[in-house]
Amino acid sequence: MTNLRKHEDKKMNPDRIVRRIVKGLMFAVFAVLFFNVFGYVVMRLWNWLMPALFGWHLISFWQGLGILVLSKILFGGFRGGRSGRSMHWRGRMRERWEHMSPDEREKFRQSMRGRCGPFAAPAAEPKA
Repeated sequence: MTNLRKHEDKKMNPDRIVRRIVKGLMFAVFAVLFFNVFGYVVMRLWNWLMPALFGWHLISFWQGLGILVLSKILFGGFRGGRSGRSMHWRGRMRERWEHMSPDEREKFRQSMRGRCGPFAAPAAEPKA
């Protein structure tokens, strides 16, 4: 049996289709639940803090959900920590660092100091 034939058999398996549909529905339910819960949390926090601190008006659930979506658009939240490209970059850099000789590492440090400034905090100068 060829690889193409195996792939076609997997594709047509009814159990596999049902599992994918169930997973998709579960994802949709959790996404709706997530947005509802966090929209409610945003609304409650706003209504608890903002009127008392700044004298602003109370907001509804839908306005809280709108603030949540707006913050997602503006600040790119909901990522759950570092992931994707930043971790890939760090892994590649660590691998390069491990393969460098001590002389190459020092040369790299010097070039980064030239670009980014010193890595240690600058000493405070007394003002006269």
